[in-house]
Amino acid sequence: MSRPLGAIVEALGGQLFGEPHLQIHRLAPLATATPSDLSFVAQAKYANQVHTTQAGALIVPPTLLEAAASRGACIVIDDPYLYFARLTQWWRAEHRAAEPALIDPLASIHPTAVIEAGVSIAAFAVVGEGVHVGTGVRIGPHVVLEAGSSVGAGSLLYARVTVGERCAVGQRCILHPGVVLGADGFGFAPHRGEWVKIEQLGAVRIGDDVEIGANTCIDRGALDDTVIGNGVKLDNLIQIGHNVRVGDHTAMAGCVGVAGTAVIGARCTIGGGAIVLGHLTLADGVNISAATVVTRSIGKPGHYTGMFPIDDNASWEKNAASLKQLNRLRERLRAVEQSLDNASQDTRSP
Repeated sequence: MSRPLGAIVEALGGQLFGEPHLQIHRLAPLATATPSDLSFVAQAKYANQVHTTQAGALIVPPTLLEAAASRGACIVIDDPYLYFARLTQWWRAEHRAAEPALIDPLASIHPTAVIEAGVSIAAFAVVGEGVHVGTGVRIGPHVVLEAGSSVGAGSLLYARVTVGERCAVGQRCILHPGVVLGADGFGFAPHRGEWVKIEQLGAVRIGDDVEIGANTCIDRGALDDTVIGNGVKLDNLIQIGHNVRVGDHTAMAGCVGVAGTAVIGARCTIGGGAIVLGHLTLADGVNISAATVVTRSIGKPGHYTGMFPIDDNASWEKNAASLKQLNRLRERLRAVEQSLDNASQDTRSP
């Protein structure tokens, strides 16, 4: 299952220094790499690892060419991290056994569904009325495609994914196990101490090249659709509320929660466990730190953080008690400042 180093360069580019016939058995991190492995050093600040790793070959930036070449084979490229990402894709494609397109007889497919060429559908999947499945789609076991939904060409749906009624998945998307698209949004009207359900009449629209992590849920819109743009990357266990709009190439880490009708711009990043409250707008290029609660709209790109630093419990309780007094202390300070201003004016009076 190895590949020669020269074949990697031939496929992906880069400048090779060293033996092109060197056999690479594995892609590995620097700390655990062996002489038959290929690893990468992303930046010059990690130069010391060039000499400590046991990797047989390295992917390095031009600034590390001399150091890397002095120890053995290397591939020189301007962006080693990007190169390594593309290498992982090439490596998996090279080593994945070709799978014929098969529709398991235990799958349930409605006679009105349109299944294009090269589609694989595993056992116990359910394809509902009027569903459209594009060319080369792979559908895992126990996937449910409800009536009127669609999946674009080249997409991969792992086990137990649910695509709700009239929801649409774009091309070349990856939906990991347990993803739910198009459950009802959390909409209820209060009435005499009870809750009256607001029927969710919209759908979910997923763009092209989107990847959605395991057990992430995206609710359908109340009236308009919930929309996820092209190239968006969502981690595991994320909740996206109804009528949310997420711009192209935004990425969210695990356990993020986005409340209903929030609008998140393009090329944003949202750290793990962060929360965006409903009806807020984040501009393009906004980066939110992990565990931050976004309580207001953000109109300018930049890095935003809002969290209470961890401390031992006794100190945290004292600080929390002090924070509760800030408003009262502010009013007292204003009163003192006003008193001082008045006294100053009195001393200047003739």
